[in-house]
Amino acid sequence: MHFTISETISDELPLIVKMNQEALPAVSSVNINDMNHFLTIVDYFRSIKIEDKLVGFLIALTPGKEYHSVNYKWFEKRYDSFMYVDRIVIDLSYQGSGFGKAFYNDLADFSNNKTDRITCEVNIRPKNEGSMIFHKQYGFNQVGTQTTENGKKEVSLMEYIIPSI
Repeated sequence: MHFTISETISDELPLIVKMNQEALPAVSSVNINDMNHFLTIVDYFRSIKIEDKLVGFLIALTPGKEYHSVNYKWFEKRYDSFMYVDRIVIDLSYQGSGFGKAFYNDLADFSNNKTDRITCEVNIRPKNEGSMIFHKQYGFNQVGTQTTENGKKEVSLMEYIIPSI
């Protein structure tokens, strides 16, 4: 299946918000203002397309950004350098097609001269078994856990060390 990964543009944000909201509770809820903010502050905001159809997106950022996610802040307190994956969403009908791996490979290439570590969190409660399996298979390891949203969620805080070239 031929696909492209390209920088997200503002015209794609309404569809990205819709995709994000359809992926709840695997990702946190956002609105169009949140996505516009991401577009201005993050290091990596890319979309994956088959022909002209947007089928996924990934948002990642380095430390020191104007972003107040408790999980992002957890990594900021512990590491000087990292690329934090705030969210990755692949349309349900395209999951299992290798797009997550393609995104992470692209992110690792993008991050190579910036940091040696990619970080993320995966829900333990409510359980996101598919994401946990994917991240472990890719090479992520758990470095901590954290309860968020007044006890409604528990996450596995994970890191992936980018191999040296």
